[in-house]
Amino acid sequence: MQTEAAFSNTHALVLCGGQSSRMGTDKSMLVYHQKPQRYHVYDMLQPFCEKTFISCKHAGIHTIEHGYACLADDHRYTNSGPVAALLTAFEKFPGKNILLVGCDYPFLSTADLRQLASHCHGNRAAGFTNGKTYEPLLAWYPHTLYMELKERFQAGRQSMKHLLEETGAVKVIPENEQSLFSVDTKDKYEMAKDALKR
Repeated sequence: MQTEAAFSNTHALVLCGGQSSRMGTDKSMLVYHQKPQRYHVYDMLQPFCEKTFISCKHAGIHTIEHGYACLADDHRYTNSGPVAALLTAFEKFPGKNILLVGCDYPFLSTADLRQLASHCHGNRAAGFTNGKTYEPLLAWYPHTLYMELKERFQAGRQSMKHLLEETGAVKVIPENEQSLFSVDTKDKYEMAKDALKR
């Protein structure tokens, strides 16, 4: 089922980065909303896209609960970071646009997704930004970017932030700036949990 403001012809990926050195744990398993964040984000995305997947490394497949679709990074892109998930998805689902959403954003809401969706059409990527830099893990990538992405990867240029900048992606400033708050330390995790209780 899709909402009125659904992302057209789009599959969503919930990015699970695995063990975080700064957090000392898997950030996608942190709980803010009664369930691990990877499942909360997955459930939130489902109404907005044709299909939703939890994206992980091959070693992480066994950690995904039954009932949640997953997509493991292609072995050719091992240890390449989030670009591995995007390349894998473009190649697995030719002609599909891809929405990437990281597990680091506990304040992300359905209202934010509706706002982003309203900017996602045509051949330009669109991503949330604080007005200065893009958040590549809160961004929509049209399938027409595949060859550009592949060529950059083969040339050793794996920065998705640079991809968004250099291809003129639409900049979307969220109506709720707190949505871009990213948790990458234990202190930030506690701050986010406290704020969500209020």
